Amino acid sequence: MRVRLKGDAICTLFLLVALCSLLYFQLEHLVPVRNKELTQKKPSVTPKIPSEPRAPWRLMPAEATVPRPPVTPIIRRTEVANNRVQTTTPPLATDSAFNFKRYLLNKDNRNFNLLINQPKKCRKTPGGPFLLIAIKSVVEDFDRREIVRKTWGREGLVNGQQIQRVFLLGTPKNRTVLATWETLIHQESQTYRDILLWDFMDTFFNLTLKEIHFLNWAAEFCHNVKFIFKGDADVFVNVENIVDFLERHDPTEDLFVGDIIYNARPIRVRKSKYYIPETMYGLSIYPAYAGGGGFLLSRCTMRKLSRACREVELFPIDDVFLGMCLQRINLKPILHEGFKTFGIVKPSAAPHLQTFDPCFYKDLMVVHSLKVAEIWLMWNLLHSPRLSCTQKKQVKKPFQWKKKAQTTQASPLR
Repeated sequence: MRVRLKGDAICTLFLLVALCSLLYFQLEHLVPVRNKELTQKKPSVTPKIPSEPRAPWRLMPAEATVPRPPVTPIIRRTEVANNRVQTTTPPLATDSAFNFKRYLLNKDNRNFNLLINQPKKCRKTPGGPFLLIAIKSVVEDFDRREIVRKTWGREGLVNGQQIQRVFLLGTPKNRTVLATWETLIHQESQTYRDILLWDFMDTFFNLTLKEIHFLNWAAEFCHNVKFIFKGDADVFVNVENIVDFLERHDPTEDLFVGDIIYNARPIRVRKSKYYIPETMYGLSIYPAYAGGGGFLLSRCTMRKLSRACREVELFPIDDVFLGMCLQRINLKPILHEGFKTFGIVKPSAAPHLQTFDPCFYKDLMVVHSLKVAEIWLMWNLLHSPRLSCTQKKQVKKPFQWKKKAQTTQASPLR
């Protein structure tokens, strides 16, 4: 009996040891498998550098490249944070996607191919057009270009003076948003003959490239123009007032008019869209420059600026860069109250005043930041034969309402 119990205990102990050994080997086998899986998954997290050239229209991670390999864009707006400029002190965390290091390394690359040209634009009129309207746009904003064409940007005679029009574009940053953009933009160019397209990426910080390429184009292909209006596609322009103003000036003399900004300081806040580090611009104040909504310049000034643009180092903010070029040619820009770069500001004494009134716009030249429908509506209201303005809508401080005894009809201010 004792021998049988002793044998059973030995068998039980043997079975327990075998079971524990089996469990141990199974666990030891599972651990390396899991580690191996994690090791295999790691490369999928880190983007691999392709050994083959990128497809022409393929959107790569974080940015889209220019479709033509020989041309390298000066600025890419979306960059990884690890490529920022290194300073003597650790940089602060920033949401700015602009790569200043890449910009500084490539700032001398400023010559890009003209993909769509309008070489005969200024030859249609003997002696050249009186006014060339040049509007900054992007490929996908067809609706804005179309509303400009049908309203204030019409070509033809205005107050007896010939007006011509061009739109300034670069290649789109994200080509997957509008897959057929190249076909569409060429078709649009053939239809309207007003598209200028350059082979650089159309981003906010590349607007400086658009500035210098347009001035070079104007000096070469539109050297006989008398005056130029250059502005954005989201502005309302009273071309009649501009023509009336320019008829009193000589195109062979210097003229640069707009909403001039004086004593502006560089933005040092890294999260700002307009952030500029001290390593790029060490002075405390920018030179006087015109707000980008729109400005006027004469043929004489255009030629001088086109030469100055080649001598002044590129700067990421196009308005300030043009101010640097004006400083280079020793020309002081002229402030004109008819240019409302920041829109029509309501007077504090009348916070409920409706400033979207054609009688306000009647005596202005440029009003910035309007939607497509607002541009169309304002154009039609201003050119309506039923428009009646009892007085000029000049908002002054302190604001005073007209006395009822002096009004003979309903005031448009109501």
